[in-house]
Amino acid sequence: MTINPGIRISKVTKSFDHGGGRPIISDFSLDILPGEFVAILGPSGCGKTTMLRLVDGLLQPDAGTLTINGAPPQPGPKLGFVFQSFRLVPWATASRNVGFGLELAGVDAATRNATVSRLLQRVGLSQVANSYPAQLSGGMKQRVALARALATDPEILLLDEPFASLDAQTREIMQLELLQLWEERSLTTLFVTHSVEEAVLLADKVVVMGPAPRSLREIVPIDLPRPRRDEIRTSATFMEHRTYLTGLIREMILNDPNSPFFRPGKEASGS
Repeated sequence: MTINPGIRISKVTKSFDHGGGRPIISDFSLDILPGEFVAILGPSGCGKTTMLRLVDGLLQPDAGTLTINGAPPQPGPKLGFVFQSFRLVPWATASRNVGFGLELAGVDAATRNATVSRLLQRVGLSQVANSYPAQLSGGMKQRVALARALATDPEILLLDEPFASLDAQTREIMQLELLQLWEERSLTTLFVTHSVEEAVLLADKVVVMGPAPRSLREIVPIDLPRPRRDEIRTSATFMEHRTYLTGLIREMILNDPNSPFFRPGKEASGS
């Protein structure tokens, strides 16, 4: 039986000069299946965040089509978004931050409180429910942001480099937390990152983007078993994927005329 894609991106082009400037994204096509975890990898400025904003419906393509379950995307509770900068409301407690989407949707207080309590417990933050963002560590803030994105029971989860500002140890812990939450819910997930290792650990497939005019460079299936745990980072298959993707990104940067590291004809070793 053929499964229809949850997200279909077909020949999408986007620029920020009313369609007349140099495209940020050009002729980009991608199908994402329901429940699939897709990581987007690529150098800075290649349109990774722009692609997320197209999927969440806050931007419209200049050309091509983008649909979610066959319809144009619409911002709303069925799309959860997690940002690198957390974007928590500073004057609201952790509980209030998690519940904002439910409050805006008109969910009654009893249901809202039960949902918030359950999610805070799930991300290990019940003890700081009444704390304000300034009182939380970076990892705690990111877990609040993740719980907030999940509170409205979204069908699709969009994450824009959510762990980039965390220290290395906290980042690895949050990667495993996200894996467990995704395994429980099987959410269709689109995850933007600069980290090759993070992409390989999390994703079913890695989409490598580059500067226009060839935005989609390669789609790399990640044939690692699930559930994935920390020890998989040392497996031979993990290392092979990491080495291949690192070489692909490095070669792209060295051969991009707009890159400060431009070396025409330079080949990357991938090591």
